[in-house]
Amino acid sequence: MVNKRGANGIPLIAMFLFLMVLMLTGCSKKNPHALIITKTDTIEIELYIDQAPITVKNFMRYCIDNRYKNATFYRAVRPDNQPDNAIKIAVLQGGLFDDFHPLMLPPIEHETTQKTGILHKDGVISMARNEPGTATSEFFICIGDQPELDFGGKRNPDGKGFAAFGKVTKGMDVVKKYWQMPTKGQYLEPRIRILDIILVN
Repeated sequence: MVNKRGANGIPLIAMFLFLMVLMLTGCSKKNPHALIITKTDTIEIELYIDQAPITVKNFMRYCIDNRYKNATFYRAVRPDNQPDNAIKIAVLQGGLFDDFHPLMLPPIEHETTQKTGILHKDGVISMARNEPGTATSEFFICIGDQPELDFGGKRNPDGKGFAAFGKVTKGMDVVKKYWQMPTKGQYLEPRIRILDIILVN
């Protein structure tokens, strides 16, 4: 039987097998995922490391160093608890809570949505901040689409928006459940303890 070969003399079956190996290894690179684990629930998040490398690497370092052990979800911003804001948003915020927590790392460079292309859609996770370049450990998850948090949005007076870096892939029902829990002002009472945030791949 004649062994069919490609133009460069390599058997076609060998070429096919080589391409299959490439697809199953290097060519099918996956984004890392993280699990936010509470006492009763788990939320899975995909991290967009190619689009937002600075922000994702910062978040991953908090996970790897176990800095999110005993963090909390502590803030639920809803239409009914932001009477003084002309621009309304809907987010669930979590992290270390304290402004000067001993586990907090130095601030990171601000990666805008204009730069990354990751918009604040339903389920997107993003970094809380004050001025651009002040984000550290605190994050929030969008409830519904929140375009006013993107670059050029009006929620923050500087117009630079917030640094989105991933999206919930499982457990958005849990996020919404926490978001609807009782608050005093915008702060959950009681706060929801995060046992840990771990990387799974």
